Amino acid sequence: MQLAMISAIGVGGATIIGVFLGFLFRKIPHELNDGVLGFAAGVMLAAAIFGLIIPSLEYGNVWVTCAGILVGAVCLNFADKLTPHLHRITGLDQEAHADRQSHLNKVMLFVMAIAIHNLPEGIAAGVGFGSEDIGNAITVALGIALQNIPEGMVIVSPLLLAGVPAKRVFFIACFTGVIEIIGTMLGYAAVTVASFILPAALAFAGGTMIYVVSDEMIPETHSHGYERLATYSMLAGFILMILMDYYIS
Repeated sequence: MQLAMISAIGVGGATIIGVFLGFLFRKIPHELNDGVLGFAAGVMLAAAIFGLIIPSLEYGNVWVTCAGILVGAVCLNFADKLTPHLHRITGLDQEAHADRQSHLNKVMLFVMAIAIHNLPEGIAAGVGFGSEDIGNAITVALGIALQNIPEGMVIVSPLLLAGVPAKRVFFIACFTGVIEIIGTMLGYAAVTVASFILPAALAFAGGTMIYVVSDEMIPETHSHGYERLATYSMLAGFILMILMDYYIS
């Protein structure tokens, strides 16, 4: 329980670290952003496979795992229908002639989108610790934390461009990290109370993470002309997690 709480704070805190970096580098070059986000995509993909889906197969059976992955993706797809995609919202600066209220409306949708994505990511980290396989749990939590840093960075600029005061930007952005802490503890509690749901919960969490990588992160990194950099960065992140899984687990 104590380790899960520490990890929850670390996972949510990574978003806050990203927020601080976002204030330091308010106009992040697309090349740097795509490289970092591509690396994070590789880390998350490896974490989903090695830390969630493979353990799900070990604890349950292949049909439970497949069903859990699909349900996780479908649930996040349904959530996406209620909110806009990240790469559609980061273009607020392209709408300089729209009124401020329109900007603020889109910013609030943006924050909602990030929060919705952070909840299942937090649950994924919590489910990992609920399985009591500490090595895999750390792999998943680290993968999510690394992904949260660039995510926290990209929250800042749209909020500032919409005219939101800097202090309020900080608290709104940090709120998305708090959501992840809540999700982590929910995932841990659910698996601890009902261990029989562990295989399905692991697969569900893995499905949500793969969905985020494919639907959000890869399209974002391939939309500014730095596709090759993003691809090799993703491979680097994936390889790093393979090495960590081999030497730590």
